[in-house]
Amino acid sequence: MTQSQQPLAHQLQARQLHLGAILEGVGTDQQSWRDPDLPGDASVDIDWYIANAKLAEDAKFDLVFIVDSPFITPDTAPHFLNRLEPLTLLSAVATHTSRIGLVGTLTTSYWEPYNVARQFGSLDHISRGRAGWNVVTTGLEGAAQNYGREEHFRHADRYERAHEFVSVVQGLWDSYEDDAFVRDKQSGVFLNKAKQHRLDHKGTHFSVRGPLALTRSKQGQPVIFQAGDSTEGRDLGAAIADGTFASAQDFDSGVAYYADLKARAAALGRNPDHIKVLPGLFPILAETDVEAQRIARVQHEALDLDKLLVQLGRAFNYHDFRQYDLDAPFPDLTGVTLNSYKGHAERIIATAKEKGYTLREAAYQLGQWRTSFIGSPETIANEIERWFTGRAADGFILRVTRPADFALFRERVVPILQQRGLFRTEYTADTLRGHLGVPVPPHRHAATAASAEAELAEPAE
Repeated sequence: MTQSQQPLAHQLQARQLHLGAILEGVGTDQQSWRDPDLPGDASVDIDWYIANAKLAEDAKFDLVFIVDSPFITPDTAPHFLNRLEPLTLLSAVATHTSRIGLVGTLTTSYWEPYNVARQFGSLDHISRGRAGWNVVTTGLEGAAQNYGREEHFRHADRYERAHEFVSVVQGLWDSYEDDAFVRDKQSGVFLNKAKQHRLDHKGTHFSVRGPLALTRSKQGQPVIFQAGDSTEGRDLGAAIADGTFASAQDFDSGVAYYADLKARAAALGRNPDHIKVLPGLFPILAETDVEAQRIARVQHEALDLDKLLVQLGRAFNYHDFRQYDLDAPFPDLTGVTLNSYKGHAERIIATAKEKGYTLREAAYQLGQWRTSFIGSPETIANEIERWFTGRAADGFILRVTRPADFALFRERVVPILQQRGLFRTEYTADTLRGHLGVPVPPHRHAATAASAEAELAEPAE
């Protein structure tokens, strides 16, 4: 058998499918919280998070992921209304797990780089190299008034600020070279002071002296994730991220996003294989395709239109769509702010116009996440493989709420992916970078010193 005749999965053995789990407690849809097997307080129950992180680790997932946003309304989705702060939560989970990555969301708009560097650096040490930071700029304008501002940062300013913020944090993470602490009790030397480095950053948005009172972890620095889908968001991801949480809802848009992001990374001089594209995965799973399609119909018929309109409006800073005629064409939103989830809002407007949707149709089609992953375990595994081998994804982030759904995915879908050689059967690394196959960033000061030493060692011509 020639190479071209071999199964595609065999040809792609060097490329590993990645799986993460979004631990969403009582859920961000309309119905999950009503599942009789799901605790009503799951979103604030640390035991629920620990138990599900351990289940994901037993299934050899790469990571668990905690979403966050610093603004809510009475109409906000159930999980968002009452949930634990990500870094506190993940620190607790770290002490009950040993391999799985721990990724939390934290905004660059309403925090300070020194605090963030210290918090994620601490999580990286507590977990022994399993921390990841999902960098967001905060989409909802209402967050500003929770942090002492009258107005939200403009969209372009948020992303300019985010670039500088991440650069400062990464600089602080390199405050100590790896061998800075001598700890020689005989001589009384604790620190080689020449290997402690101040940052002395003065930029457009931040002035940070440093150094950070913390060394690097065994994975060097926490892994950086990003999820923005606007042009500015994609540029930021291509520049800083080791992974992106993509919002593609169908195969073709997944392929387009994947190619675009990798091309942007390559244009910046990065190896595009070092940035992993991980779309959200919200499957409707059952023993048979027929049963899964029935469940999908029942869930669709149970949707509350008012709640769909609220969710549709969230992308526009909770714009009230209930003021319009439901059966008229999708409203003209000229003058409505897009200084929120800009990429998502623009996609809603463009899709509604292209499809000629009424507001009612737009609410049902665009007011909730729609999934093409509906079927039996075999069908779901086939679709995951299609996206992976077709370069629409490097892996997926599975939503975890209903216990039975998570069990069916772990116990029936994952083994199929393993049998096909697409997904690991055992961990081969103990850091998040190791799981994802992204390199440890060189220490900037040690690399500079090594380069200088090499130049001095070269014989004069």
